[in-house]
Amino acid sequence: MINKLISFSIKNKLIIGLLTLTLVVVGLWSVTKVPLDAVPDITNNQVQVITQAPNLGTEDIEQFVTYPVEVSMANLPGVTEIRSVSRFGLSVVTIVFEDNMGTYLPRQLVSEKLTEVKEEIPNGFGVPEMGPISTGLGEIYQYTLEVEPKFRDKYSPSDLRTMQDWIVRRQMAMVPGVVEVNAFGGDVKQYEVAIDPNELKAIGITIIDVFNALQENNENTGGAYIEKDHLANFIRGEGLIRNLSDIEDIVVKNLNGIPITIKDVAKVQYGKAVKYGAFTKDGLGEVSGGMILMLKGASSNDVVEAVHKRMAEIEKSLPEGVTIEPFLDRSTLIAKTTGTVSQNLIEGALIVIFVLVFLLGNWRGGLIVASTIPLSLLFAFILMNVFGVWANLMSLGAIDFGIIIDGAVIIVEGTVFLLYTRLQRASKEQKITSETRDKVTYEASSKMMNSAFFGQLIILIVFIPILALQGVEGKMFKPMALTFMFAMIGVMILCLTYVPMMSALFLRVNPKKKKTWGDRFIHWLERIYDRVLAKSFKRGKWIVITAVLFLGVATFTFSKMGGEFVPQLDEGDLAFHAILKPGSSLTETIETTTKIEKIIMSKFPEVKHVLCRIGVADVPTDPMPMDIADCFIILKPKSEWVSASSKAELIDKIKEAVEVVPGVNYEFTQPIEMRFNELLTGVREDLAIKLFGEDLDVLAAKAEEIGKIVSTVDGVADMKVEATSGLPQITVNYDRKKLAQYGLNIEELNFYIESAFAGGKAGVIFEGEKRFDLVVRLDEAHKKSIDNLKNLYVNLPNGSQLPLRELADISYQAGPMQISRDNTNRRTYVGINVRGRDIQSVVDDIEKKLDAELDLPPGYYIRYGGAFENLERASERLKIVVPIALGLIFLLIFFALKSFKQSIMIYMAIPLAAIGGIFSLWMRGMPFSISAGVGFIVLFGVAVLNGLVLISGWNELKEEGVTDIDERIRLGAKRRIRPILLTALTDVLGFLPMAISTSAGAEVQQPLATVVIGGMITATLLTLFVLPILYRWVENRSLRKSKGIAVPALGVLLLLVLPSNLIHAQTSDSTKITRVEEAIDIGLKNNGYMRSSQMNVELLKVAEKSAVNIDQTDFNVQYGQYNSFENDFGFDVSQSFEFPTVYSTQKKLAKKKTTEGEIKLSAVANDLRREIKVAWYELAFDYEKLDLLKFQDSLYSEFLHAATVRYEAEEGTYLEKVSAETQLMQIQNELSLIEVDISIQEQKLKMLLNDSSNVVIIPDKFDKMELNATLNSELIQANPNLRAIQQQIILAQAEKSVNKAKMLPNLSIGYFNQSMIGSQTVNGNIATTSDRFSGVQGGISIPLFFGSYKAQIKMSEIKSEIAEVNAEYFQTALTSQYEQALNEVLKLQGSLNYYEESALSHAELIIENAQKSFLNGAINYIEYFQSIRQALDVKINYINTVKGFNNAVININHLIDQ
Repeated sequence: MINKLISFSIKNKLIIGLLTLTLVVVGLWSVTKVPLDAVPDITNNQVQVITQAPNLGTEDIEQFVTYPVEVSMANLPGVTEIRSVSRFGLSVVTIVFEDNMGTYLPRQLVSEKLTEVKEEIPNGFGVPEMGPISTGLGEIYQYTLEVEPKFRDKYSPSDLRTMQDWIVRRQMAMVPGVVEVNAFGGDVKQYEVAIDPNELKAIGITIIDVFNALQENNENTGGAYIEKDHLANFIRGEGLIRNLSDIEDIVVKNLNGIPITIKDVAKVQYGKAVKYGAFTKDGLGEVSGGMILMLKGASSNDVVEAVHKRMAEIEKSLPEGVTIEPFLDRSTLIAKTTGTVSQNLIEGALIVIFVLVFLLGNWRGGLIVASTIPLSLLFAFILMNVFGVWANLMSLGAIDFGIIIDGAVIIVEGTVFLLYTRLQRASKEQKITSETRDKVTYEASSKMMNSAFFGQLIILIVFIPILALQGVEGKMFKPMALTFMFAMIGVMILCLTYVPMMSALFLRVNPKKKKTWGDRFIHWLERIYDRVLAKSFKRGKWIVITAVLFLGVATFTFSKMGGEFVPQLDEGDLAFHAILKPGSSLTETIETTTKIEKIIMSKFPEVKHVLCRIGVADVPTDPMPMDIADCFIILKPKSEWVSASSKAELIDKIKEAVEVVPGVNYEFTQPIEMRFNELLTGVREDLAIKLFGEDLDVLAAKAEEIGKIVSTVDGVADMKVEATSGLPQITVNYDRKKLAQYGLNIEELNFYIESAFAGGKAGVIFEGEKRFDLVVRLDEAHKKSIDNLKNLYVNLPNGSQLPLRELADISYQAGPMQISRDNTNRRTYVGINVRGRDIQSVVDDIEKKLDAELDLPPGYYIRYGGAFENLERASERLKIVVPIALGLIFLLIFFALKSFKQSIMIYMAIPLAAIGGIFSLWMRGMPFSISAGVGFIVLFGVAVLNGLVLISGWNELKEEGVTDIDERIRLGAKRRIRPILLTALTDVLGFLPMAISTSAGAEVQQPLATVVIGGMITATLLTLFVLPILYRWVENRSLRKSKGIAVPALGVLLLLVLPSNLIHAQTSDSTKITRVEEAIDIGLKNNGYMRSSQMNVELLKVAEKSAVNIDQTDFNVQYGQYNSFENDFGFDVSQSFEFPTVYSTQKKLAKKKTTEGEIKLSAVANDLRREIKVAWYELAFDYEKLDLLKFQDSLYSEFLHAATVRYEAEEGTYLEKVSAETQLMQIQNELSLIEVDISIQEQKLKMLLNDSSNVVIIPDKFDKMELNATLNSELIQANPNLRAIQQQIILAQAEKSVNKAKMLPNLSIGYFNQSMIGSQTVNGNIATTSDRFSGVQGGISIPLFFGSYKAQIKMSEIKSEIAEVNAEYFQTALTSQYEQALNEVLKLQGSLNYYEESALSHAELIIENAQKSFLNGAINYIEYFQSIRQALDVKINYINTVKGFNNAVININHLIDQ
């Protein structure tokens, strides 16, 4: 699949170019559509229920409002937490739902419950309503209405608030993404009827009379219509109050015919509503302003931009001299953080590009790789837009292009290398054509992409556990993991398509290439490393011990490092809480904040504005009392600072300066951080010590005690004990007996009190579209003290009046300030902001002090909240996530190497990397944080790649026959130092700008980058030295075991364990053959053709004895009268000989023929060995294929079962089930065929072995054959067929010598013996039969006719020449066959390397993930089949390649007689 895609990309460059252009266009479009913000929105999924009852006390609110709301919401589905705050006149209940429930379903559930709750809350106790659909990031734009100095006397606070409510707020409606405009500050305009109680008493009327008169005289009516003159004239009664005079003229009562009007008993005027909050600015007093709340899920950048446009339009409609001035604008922080991210990404990319071009030595290749950086980023933006991932500091801040482009680097480097090699081999006239460049690019890409794909897969899988993070940490780091994975997927696709296409199109190499600076640097580094590595072998134990000691020290350092949730993001501005004495009045708080603002503005020139928001706003999403103010310090750019050089120093100086204001405590934080903390955990501080209990007095006392204990802990910068008691109250306790005596009821008396002091709403007065409340209350002079309340007269049923003091006990009493509840349990807390230390260590110290010094009553307990709560939960999650990541890394390494020992050795890179990560954090003074934890996860995934590169190199050398372990380590490390250095440098330098950045938002990125940089440095250095030492130890140990210990011990163990009868049965019943060598031995012994060839050699050896072929000896006998008449007897013996050289040359000729016979025997044996090997490995291949088909059968059987279950459960289709059955039947058919093939192959092998015994042939593991590492063309001289032809030359020459010898004369010798009866002997006697006469004779035969002999000699010479020609041609042909076979082996060896190094492990992963994904429903059956087929094709192609490789090796061995 991968190779096909690469081939398609190279052949269809135009299509890939157009697709790349499409990627650019869609990517740029997606950039504009991805939501943009400064930081991720980490607010949990919550709904606020707000109930305002301004005249109710704290306990009343809790009992009548908060408790019913909590109880009704507790049983809603998906609720994880309920928090509430009850204070005077206000209840805020926060219901937290599971994140996966979305935004609107929880609100729907709450809304349905509120209809029930409203019936349980008494009338007059407020109406519960849901808060706006917003989050902690929702406060995107805060502003004030500014009046130019010359117009300040023209506009009152009431006028400004009216502009805010009726101009700004109304015109902000319908702005996309704006869910609420929350107003604060200024005075809400009212039409006020200020009653003089003395006048009422004198005339004899009550407030209720006035109230009723106003209600009855402020309404319109209609009387249908009257038809006249063909028109319908509608009747309309106009009775609405239009102005103050209309109110004054309303008659309250007639006394003796005299009308008593409103103006007779009250002053009618423009008034203002009772305020529970205020807003001050720059020490100039109160101002009016507002806050734009963004809809949850909207893009901050887009909404702020829309707000800017609308505000510009609204400002034109404001009265002269009034402008809108923002003081908190989210776009400023977005610009700063995105600037930081952009700067870091650009700088990192430029550094990576420089390193690539420097080390690759080819600027075109460097630019091709560099171009994948923006393309992968655009691809990431496309997927971010599809999956709804926001672009912010976290999602984009962790991208390291050095890690992402590793795959592209490998492909381009391999292509450059192959092009250069091909050009070096080519002749000077030959040029590399585009076809050749396409072919080279395909070879390099298809070969290198497998290893690159494996590396990219490791990094992808490492990020998967991060997706398991939940809660706040999940919201922060999931976008980062997803964005990184999107970019990685993009670059993987580009490596398969764009990079090969561009490499084939644009890559060029210089045939006269000189060494670049990068090459020289690498070679210089190789020389140094070679020397240092050799020395490290001598001190291996000390180096390993040192590494272990470093690990121990790092572990100890980590245990003392402390922890925090995430580093504090520098938002650019400051925020602090000004906390006054509980129960302080609003006027007191306004005066105090004004003093604070004046001090800060006068002493600190770097401060642009100081603003304080007191109490609650119009929509009280933040239930803050009047004695607490949220103050914002808007700072100028840091270049304009003069009072301090850092924010921490500035905070200390500001805190010191404002300490002169008495009775105020301060807590310093940042605007967004403050709001996040409150919404997430219910507290604003970094750390909250929550004390749970029932009694409010006990809670208050113990909280004060806790505050005193923890105040001495180092790192506690700001501390606040939540005020739960001490609210000053004037309590009216009714005397029920007197009420019964006078016939009064409490409801009526409460209405008197409420109307007189809080003001009773008697109606609404319209000014055009504006509407203002008409309120009745006592005038200012009569509502200043408790006496005014005591002297409030009420009407009795008999018409007389009585002061309230006669009916109730009225006195000052302290009441509860606030009642906070978590999950329906009362609690208070001590809030702490930590500076100068990490939160974890501060909590540890606090726990120790509280355990030792604090005693709690039964039923009271402590929990820790705030940011520490997030840290604790995230740390627990990391304890699960990190081991999962480590386990996945180990599995991938094991699948790649299939060696447990080597996997463990590579895994050592993880603790080695952790050393650098821990020490780098320690050196920079950074505590452990969740950012650092994610950095460690990323580091572990990247660090193991260096070890994998080294081990793979050593394994390749081992397969090539490098048996010397030290030499293997040295060569492998030297070869791999370039990719190791290239990977490490790009990874380190890619994160470097992020690590050293000081701009906005860099604080969050720095721990992650610091961990990766430090870890990669130590992992690279220690891997280059510790890993070779460990490898050397393991290999030497394995070698010793295999030589001297393991085999004998195993043999003895088998003899002891196996039963003797089993051994006997195995040996007697059948012969089991598991190795090809055994089969060859049997074949050489039993094969019929082999045996006949052996007998032919024996025949030739016997024929040697016939080479000296002396003629038969002649023996003649004579008897008769051949001398005289007497019968004589005689005999003779004669022997003829050929010339002696004839016999010697014939002897030599016979020996040469024997030698020829032996050579032919070796040729037969060589052919037989080849046939047996081919048949053996064919049978082993069939068995391997059988196992693979059985594996396929099991896969498809499981799939059929799953498909059947899905079909029966109506989750799958019938087509899916039928497809599964078809696939299974096809595999089963192939199984039956392969079993027949195995039977045929076994019979063929048995025929070759010619063994009649009961042979059981079971080939061992189907594996590739070993190839002689010292192969060269001279080895073909051992080829028996070549030797046989060369022997023909020798035979022809020997025959020539024999024929020449036969031209020499033959020799003969003889002996005769006879009688000569009757002849005279020497002594004169007559011879008788006993007298014998004897003698010898010799002779020579000279050939007189040489024609035939010369012809024989000539024939021998011609035979010799023919043999020489045949030998020369055969040797040439044999050399060519050898070179072809060797090239075939090398070609297949490269293919095997590809499969063994990456493809097989990837196939296993594909099968595993496809099964999991299908079972989990992530993919359909078509994708499942495609994935399984792709993986199985890899396995089948692999065994086919092994088969081809083995056949090629067999062919080579046959050619060189091995």
